[in-house]
Amino acid sequence: MNERILITGGAGFIGANLAAALVKRPGIDVVVLDDFSFGDWKNLLHVDCEVRAGCISAGSLLDEIADGAFSAILHQGAISDTTVLDQQRMLEINTNAFAAMLEASCFSGTRMIYASSAATYGNAPAPNTVGGQEEAANIYGFSKLSMDRIAQRWYDRHPSVVIGLRYFNVYGPGEAHKGRTASMILQLYNQIKAGKQPRLFKHGEQQRDFVYIRDVIAANLAALEAPRSGVCNVGSGKARCFNDIVQNLETLLNQKLDVDFIDNPYSFYQNHTEAEMGATRDLLGWEPQWSLEDGMAEYISLLEKNLNEPVEAIA
Repeated sequence: MNERILITGGAGFIGANLAAALVKRPGIDVVVLDDFSFGDWKNLLHVDCEVRAGCISAGSLLDEIADGAFSAILHQGAISDTTVLDQQRMLEINTNAFAAMLEASCFSGTRMIYASSAATYGNAPAPNTVGGQEEAANIYGFSKLSMDRIAQRWYDRHPSVVIGLRYFNVYGPGEAHKGRTASMILQLYNQIKAGKQPRLFKHGEQQRDFVYIRDVIAANLAALEAPRSGVCNVGSGKARCFNDIVQNLETLLNQKLDVDFIDNPYSFYQNHTEAEMGATRDLLGWEPQWSLEDGMAEYISLLEKNLNEPVEAIA
């Protein structure tokens, strides 16, 4: 019998990339679950896995998990739009459903790897350290912080391993369906290709930790083998400003760009994120391999060929 790994939110950006990577591993069957409110079937067109349309809080799914139907769960399913302000809906889908899945996984001893977020840090001073200042500035960040707090209560009771991965600014193939919530790298590229001026909040000096999708895949695969539970950052470990993205695009597209700087309407906007990676190395035995320049070079070359499927699905 092959191992069966469940990926929730598996038609989304990160979930589909994980599915595309795992189906290449011998002895593994991948089951993707998605309600397709944020995901896109096109991400799975060339990924040979079982696809289910369904809700992460469904009783039938919880029963399967509790009965040991899966060897591991990669839980990516969530409301990922940070501008959603409906507090009850955000917590029901992100936090409550996770708590129920975590309890079910405890019955069967199923390893649980779940998507947390750098939004848990809000505008706390960088570098961002797990267990340091965690000042979520919106309901999305709070929902992810609440997930981490719930998980921590299970560490000593869970017969297997529970790991939260705090994703920073992830970019790469497979994100096109996200529209306005896609990475700034893709948004700026699309603006340029449409003949428009790239637009940034004044004055493009905000710093973010941009992490390429290949590194995110590698972190999840490392989490499947990690020896203990915990929460860790998944970033590049380096903060870069949005003006750096524009400069890289100028080089990669061989085009001089004139940026349109606009006012920032979001009071909760993170101005500086930077992952402290020491705890990640300790827990996962992994560290990022892709610089912003290298990640953007591969990504833009694929976009120029109209390739935007999950990176492991691209021949």
